[in-house]
Amino acid sequence: MRVLITGVAGFIGSHLAERFLKEGFYVIGMDNFLTGSPDNIAHLFEKKNFRFIHYNVVNYIYVESPVDLVVHLACPASPVDYMNHPIHTMKVDSLGTLNTLGFAKLKGSRYVFASSSEVYGSAQVHPQPEDYWGYVNPVGPRSVYDEAKRFSEALCMAYHREHGLDVRIARIFNTYGPRMRRNDGRVIPTFIERALRGEPLPIYGDGLQTRSFCYIDDLVEGLFRLSVREGLAGTVVNLGNPEEVSILELAERVIELSGSSSKIEFLPAREDDPPRRCPDISRANKLLGWFPQIPLEEGLKITLRWFVGL
Repeated sequence: MRVLITGVAGFIGSHLAERFLKEGFYVIGMDNFLTGSPDNIAHLFEKKNFRFIHYNVVNYIYVESPVDLVVHLACPASPVDYMNHPIHTMKVDSLGTLNTLGFAKLKGSRYVFASSSEVYGSAQVHPQPEDYWGYVNPVGPRSVYDEAKRFSEALCMAYHREHGLDVRIARIFNTYGPRMRRNDGRVIPTFIERALRGEPLPIYGDGLQTRSFCYIDDLVEGLFRLSVREGLAGTVVNLGNPEEVSILELAERVIELSGSSSKIEFLPAREDDPPRRCPDISRANKLLGWFPQIPLEEGLKITLRWFVGL
């Protein structure tokens, strides 16, 4: 079985590539290193079943060999990245999605799209089930990512309905673990990096806004099951950990676990920052038999050790 993974040099992509290789797949990885890093996949180049193509998926895609599965992960994923690269973000989840879908149609491949909990916006329903349509500001600063993901989902379903393509959509909630960049901009690497340096941990607003954090190994397991299970064409599935925590509590945990002397610094709230974010994962549990296994405290300890070792 051959799988093409776009965004393979990213945080999630590199871990997913390892899992497919472990399961005996031939992995073709594609990345342009805008936010991914060659370091994340350097250890894979010695694998005989791994091939890397340095490429930007907003351009026409062609690979000469057969491909059984396409997993489209390529996209700047942190607020810092997609606000620094707003137009590319919209291109990779419009043109990039169109190109990878067209490629999957040409090859007769199954297709998995990595969407995001951001499609729910500032959700008015809690926790968020897959049949909730979301509450998104289409012209706000986060819209370049939110609306790009929503457009990609619509494009996936159009290919499914018009061409019968076997597409699956994973709505990924906050994920963390080893290989996150120090300057990623997302809350866990920011807090860990600041705590290890003894610097203040920044909280935007009162810190009572909540998030749900899924450890990378759990997410990869969910993505892998979604990719290989039969009979899931046209399915949308939330993948995330329903263990909800406030940003203030997260900061306090990171300070405690790291033994840091850091204090908490409160800053003005960010525009369109969702007040609550937590997945309803009953569909993933029913269809995939999937439920996260690693609690937040254990995952934070592992991630802290990785950051300390850098």
